Amino acid sequence: MNQYPPLQEQDITVKNVRIHMAMQEGKGIPLIFLHDSLGCTQLWRTFPQHLASLTGQAIYSYDRQGYGRSQAFSSNYRALDYMHREADTLIDFMDVCGLDTAIVFGHSDGGSIALLAAARHPERITAIITEGAHIFVEEITLQGIRAAVREYSETDLPEKLAKYHGSNTEPVFRAWTETWLRPDFTDWNIEDQLAQIHCPALILQGAEDEYGSAAQVAHIASQVSGPVRSVIIPDARHTPHKEQPEDTLAHCVLFLKAYQLI
Repeated sequence: MNQYPPLQEQDITVKNVRIHMAMQEGKGIPLIFLHDSLGCTQLWRTFPQHLASLTGQAIYSYDRQGYGRSQAFSSNYRALDYMHREADTLIDFMDVCGLDTAIVFGHSDGGSIALLAAARHPERITAIITEGAHIFVEEITLQGIRAAVREYSETDLPEKLAKYHGSNTEPVFRAWTETWLRPDFTDWNIEDQLAQIHCPALILQGAEDEYGSAAQVAHIASQVSGPVRSVIIPDARHTPHKEQPEDTLAHCVLFLKAYQLI
């Protein structure tokens, strides 16, 4: 991946919560990047800048509350509808940044949040790109999370995460693993929201995704109401934008051009 100047970073207040964000000016419809369950703005590396260099668009990214450099979680308890709430927070973020509409690129949890935002706020979301999004709980997902729990306790994973999350590290990891492994989370499902999505959607997933099967992609593609493209990216796991960046970028640009979004 090419080297690019760093994004402009700052803290803003969204609904009385301090949120760390990064952005780069551009033209047309802005792109907003939503990170995954252990992610943050820094962990996107230069992928957003690379995509923007190909499209000319403005880009925005932010650390959700509890992640990265944003304000810590307000509670040790995470509600089962936390992604629905984050979809609404995305709109609050857009309001603070003065964005009427946006194209949202969401990875993993961020992909699920993007789907929910498009369903709940269709007038604000012009298009979505999801990568490894979940719409229901699968055993492969739970197996992957259990493996991550073991890795966290047996390796230097906590130290690696602390480079990006600091004092938020332990709460971030527990929020992800303990929520998804709760018995009452097994029935979590957002398929009832998909028919409300009318904007163009690009649904990406790695062929070797360790956190979800191709059924996630198939169910999304068959249930959204708007135009949809689904792509299984070869030789990629849960993070195609890192594992196969050129392939991922190419699909994104083709999608954006096809629907005259750039």
